[in-house]
Amino acid sequence: MNLLHAIVLGLLQGLTEFLPVSSSGHLVIAQHFLPGFDQPGVLFDVLLHAGTMAAVLVYFRYDCRNLALAYFRPHKEARHYRRLLRLLILASIPTAIIGLTFKDFFVGVFHNLTMVSMMLLVTGGLLYFSERYRHKVTQDKKMRSMDALIAGVAQAGAIMPGISRSGSTISALLFQGVSGETAARFSFLMALPAVLGATLISLLEWPAGTVTDISVYVIGTAMAFLSGLASIHMLMGIVRRRRLYAFALYCWFMGGVFFAISL
Repeated sequence: MNLLHAIVLGLLQGLTEFLPVSSSGHLVIAQHFLPGFDQPGVLFDVLLHAGTMAAVLVYFRYDCRNLALAYFRPHKEARHYRRLLRLLILASIPTAIIGLTFKDFFVGVFHNLTMVSMMLLVTGGLLYFSERYRHKVTQDKKMRSMDALIAGVAQAGAIMPGISRSGSTISALLFQGVSGETAARFSFLMALPAVLGATLISLLEWPAGTVTDISVYVIGTAMAFLSGLASIHMLMGIVRRRRLYAFALYCWFMGGVFFAISL
């Protein structure tokens, strides 16, 4: 892997981690077609995810600070964040159980271009029908425990390459009648424990001493962080304006093209 590969993969990771188009699916496709690409190993993937996790921490720093201090402050706003923290913990349970149980299966299909293409088509369907259903919801509701659990299951399913994490979780919450802005915010915040857990597991499996060029890793991580910030800002505006249809069409196009190529 060279510097150009690191820049391309870092940009893709940051943009597609938060835009509802599947970061893992795009990384599989990019790695499949990048000339002279050699798999860099677990550490590079870990650092890319760390870059996107840092983007969430920076963009939602107010929420993250209040969540961290929720049980140390008595005022009314702290009660809201205590409830939000309980919902985030609840959402993380199915993600952890399903992710750890089926980890080997998900890893096994990561380089299967046909499967990834089919899952992109599924992501497009989720986005299209959740946006269409959303117009039938006349009043936003307060998030419940069941909504958090359903979002957690959706996030676990997004371990499958081609299924968008943000797309599946936001769609799941939209189907439950949660407002688009609330769904997007919850989706980004619930990514933090999921990404942190996956990062720690990957680090435990990383064979030390396999880094050849540290500058390539640093550049890739920086690109993931910067493009991640941009994509979070972009998606918050898109969800607010009810424009998920465009991403559905994009996923169907990409899935269809690369499905045909894979055959």
